Amino acid sequence: MKKFTLLFTLCIFLLGLANAQTNSILKSHKLEEMAPESAGISAERLARIDKMCEEEVAKGNLPGIVSLVARNGKIVHWKAYGVANEAGDKMERDAIFRIASQTKAITSTAVMMLWEEGKFQLDDPISKYIPEFKNQQILTNFRYSDTTWTGVPVKNEITIRHLLSHTSGIGYGAIDGDERFQMLYKKAGVTDLFTTKNITIEESVKKLAKMPLHHEPGTQFTYSEGLDVLGYFIEIVSGMPFDQYLKKHIFDPLGMEDTWFYQPEKNIDRVVEVQTPVNGEWQKYPVTFYDTDYPIKGAKTFFSGGAGLSSTAKDYAIFLQMYLNGGEYNGVRLLSRKTVDVILSNQIGAIHGDSDTKFGLAFELVTEKGQIKGGLGSEGTFNWGGYFNTQYFADPEENVIGIIMKQTQGPVNDATGWKFRQMVFQTIDD
Repeated sequence: MKKFTLLFTLCIFLLGLANAQTNSILKSHKLEEMAPESAGISAERLARIDKMCEEEVAKGNLPGIVSLVARNGKIVHWKAYGVANEAGDKMERDAIFRIASQTKAITSTAVMMLWEEGKFQLDDPISKYIPEFKNQQILTNFRYSDTTWTGVPVKNEITIRHLLSHTSGIGYGAIDGDERFQMLYKKAGVTDLFTTKNITIEESVKKLAKMPLHHEPGTQFTYSEGLDVLGYFIEIVSGMPFDQYLKKHIFDPLGMEDTWFYQPEKNIDRVVEVQTPVNGEWQKYPVTFYDTDYPIKGAKTFFSGGAGLSSTAKDYAIFLQMYLNGGEYNGVRLLSRKTVDVILSNQIGAIHGDSDTKFGLAFELVTEKGQIKGGLGSEGTFNWGGYFNTQYFADPEENVIGIIMKQTQGPVNDATGWKFRQMVFQTIDD
């Protein structure tokens, strides 16, 4: 019995040592392309993803795609399909996409890096740093004829935690589910997503602070412009312009060379056009309440923490791998492993009820119920997407990353988001 116990203990020790060595290797090396089998992935099953993407483009459901799969710090699939613009130029793997709401996780990361420096507490009221958020009200009455409104004072102020977890009660203007907020934000001149106009986040956030809230802070989940507020908050706390803070403290250290709010001249030819279907043909999306050419033209002064960045599949994979590594990538540590644990924990309590997902301080999180449902990944898988049809997920249990990038708007017959995610997990073969 003693021999068995000693043998069992030795096996556990060796397994732990092997895992520690694996984690050390992942943290100290860059993401590189390797044979699928070296990462416990079936090449034959990966071919199913390849076929699916090819078929979706061939059917005309999408003009172009870039997809990437990585496991154990190794890129096992990274391909481009279709075209990048109305002119028909071939999509390339290093194509640059507007990642829109995928910006939010990067902004949240910057917030938590400053939190680690002791600059603030998560439950500090945002009004401590942006006084315009004092004395906010919850919308109760609204008159459509002239958009006048009345409200009741909040019982509790909006905190930084509320802004990170979309429980602040702040709305989202043009894409808000409540048309009253769409009307109010438009009248006030709040910049909701992206712009080519000469506007700063400080100006927009201070206008936003005068708007009513959907609900009492902390009581409901309302997808919001809270990350734009935090972009301005980062400027105040760090003493640096938001774009410069991200470049100096996240993009340069991680080697995310193609991630910018506004792409440099040398990258413009790689920026994918946003396209929309018109009479069975893919055409460049027209200027509406925004101009889709914002990453390459205009005043280039608005750094939207919730929607403004453009990037590549590879760059975003680097960012996600940093999280899978517990806050470190290629020998550079951005966050403590303990901070990553906090970010990847349920921050909204019973909000959402018994659902497939919860929400942390940067990402949506798959619950046990979501895992059992199938196709979403293991419990704790974190994910989100972007306004122009980009999606990503990362599964810490399986150490798998999946990224699929498209650039479309309008009524699009696209099933690649759910198909890709479901099909990534069937490739695991270890």
